[in-house]
Amino acid sequence: MNQVAGTGTDWQALFSGDTTLVLEFGQRIDSAIVDKVKSLDALIHYAKAAGTLPGVQETIPTFRSLAVIYDPCVIHPDALLEHIRELEGRNPVTLQDTLTARHWNLPVLYGTEHGPDLESVASLTGLSIDAVIDLHVNCTFRAYMLGFLPGYAFLGDTPKPLHLPRRGEPRLRVPAGSVAIAMQLTGIYPWESPGGWHILGNCPVPMFDAQALPPALLRAGDKISFTRIDEPTFNSLKQELAESNVDRSRWLLN
Repeated sequence: MNQVAGTGTDWQALFSGDTTLVLEFGQRIDSAIVDKVKSLDALIHYAKAAGTLPGVQETIPTFRSLAVIYDPCVIHPDALLEHIRELEGRNPVTLQDTLTARHWNLPVLYGTEHGPDLESVASLTGLSIDAVIDLHVNCTFRAYMLGFLPGYAFLGDTPKPLHLPRRGEPRLRVPAGSVAIAMQLTGIYPWESPGGWHILGNCPVPMFDAQALPPALLRAGDKISFTRIDEPTFNSLKQELAESNVDRSRWLLN
C-alpha cells in the first residue's frame, strides 16, 4: 500500500488493494487528528445514507486514518475521491446528530487481584495508590478507535502523570474486563487475551456481546468515565450480569 491515489485538504489517499482507499491524516496519536478522521467518517456515512455516495460499502476509522471500502464495479476510485473532496466542503454542523457522542459511566473495581499492577504503577509514577485511582476516575476519556480485539476501544487521553510504556514482560492471559493503561491510552479487555499493559482494575460490564445489537458496547467517538466501586458491588454486578439480560443503557449518562 504505497501508491498515492490522491490528496485532500488534510489527507493523502493510498491504494490498499483494488477495493480500499486509505485516507491518512498524520503519523501520530493526536486528538485533533482523531477529530478530523471522525468528522470525515461521519460525512461519508451521511452521504451514503442519503444515497449520494454510491459504491461505498464500509468505513474503518483509526487513530490517524480512515479506510474506505468500495465496490470498483460501481464507482471508480478517482470518482470516489472527488466525491470525498466535495464532502469536505460541507459544514459538519449539519451533521450534529451524527457526531453527537454518547457518554458512558462504567464501574471499576481498582486494585485487589483484579488490578495486579496498581501498586507498581503507583511506584513507577511516584504517586500514592489513591492518587492513581483519583486521576483515572476524574478523567473523561474518549474512544479513539476500536481494534486489537472486537469490542476493544482505545481510550485517550490518560492523565499525563500516568503515562507509562508497556510492561517489559507481557502477560499471556489478561482477564476479561481488565482496565489497563499504556502510554497515553486506557483500554478495557473484552475477553481473556494476551496483553502488555498495566492493569489497574476490572470493569464487570461486558465490552462485547455477540447477542446484542450492536455487539460492541463502545464505538469510536464515545466518551467514557469510570466510577470506583468496592468488591461487594463488583461481585453483585458480575452475578446480576451473568444471570439476566441487563439493559446496557443503564450505564449511559446521555
